[in-house]
Amino acid sequence: MKKLSILVIAFLFIVAIGKAQDYTDRDSFKIGVHGAIPLGDASEISNFGLGLDISYNYGVSKVFDLGLATGFTNAFINTDDDAVENLTAFENVQFLPLAGVLRIYPHVRSRTNFGVDLGYALGIDEGNEGGFYYRPTLAINVNRGTEVTFSYTGVSLENSSWNTANLGLVFGF
Repeated sequence: MKKLSILVIAFLFIVAIGKAQDYTDRDSFKIGVHGAIPLGDASEISNFGLGLDISYNYGVSKVFDLGLATGFTNAFINTDDDAVENLTAFENVQFLPLAGVLRIYPHVRSRTNFGVDLGYALGIDEGNEGGFYYRPTLAINVNRGTEVTFSYTGVSLENSSWNTANLGLVFGF
């Protein structure tokens, strides 16, 4: 899987250099928030998560952007204790993703884009070593600087995986 990721990134870099003359001024710093519903293995220990998303996208051509992304995700662990105590204790599942970004714009005037974030999610909480991170995303532009995003996050852990379905709001600057 690692070799495939390196090949994809190398291919995108080569295409970006070849398309430099088709540059589109879509460079932007983006910051957003998302809510996450855990799926699969993750749903056994959590019902809900919140996250912060930060990225910088570089408009390589009229068709796609490349960039870097990071953020923070906190999944609240199911407990029989008081919910308020759980929210303030921060004994939850937490990740800090470090990823490359690819966004594809199917049409110049399209209000939608789709793509993927690929990288590594560092595990922040005790005993969480993190793993390979992928996040396919569909974004719909609400207005010039705001997007509603639908995404799926996957983190491949040593003996399991952490998967969530996400709904977010992203602001571009």
